[in-house]
Amino acid sequence: MTDQPQTKNPPKRSRTVARVAAVQALFQCEQGGENAETVINQFQRHRLGSSQEDGFEEGYVPDADFRLFGLIVKGTTLAQDRIDEALVGALPANWPLSRLDPVLRALLRAALWELGEDTPARVVINEYLDVAHGFFSGDEARLVNGVLDAISRNRGAAKEAAGQNEPDAG
Repeated sequence: MTDQPQTKNPPKRSRTVARVAAVQALFQCEQGGENAETVINQFQRHRLGSSQEDGFEEGYVPDADFRLFGLIVKGTTLAQDRIDEALVGALPANWPLSRLDPVLRALLRAALWELGEDTPARVVINEYLDVAHGFFSGDEARLVNGVLDAISRNRGAAKEAAGQNEPDAG
């Protein structure tokens, strides 16, 4: 039947929601000292998916792309040392990583992990700017933009110097 109600968000939105959930899960991993697998399982059992009435306000993460959520959380935790090294290099010398708000730190870590994957840098930056605006109302989004832009430019220059640039698919 064609008159069935549409309850799913378009794929792009489910990916954005997965990124929000991943930032929350990474925050929980760091603050609670829990491993990624434990937190992913908790999220999948108790917070991801939705009944029609549950939403962010009730602590649920409706319509998230489960696969992307798990990839971000696992990938970020496995590469955290390398990611943190890149973050330290992108932050001002008088601004240590530990000084960042823990949610902002989780957000930047997730974004940096995605920058190392197949997702285009401009998509990663735009998505995590949206996520930052959802968590913060101050200058944090500007910091996210600056750090991600600087790191993506440096990675692009390093790849170009090494002859690793691939032609644009678009």
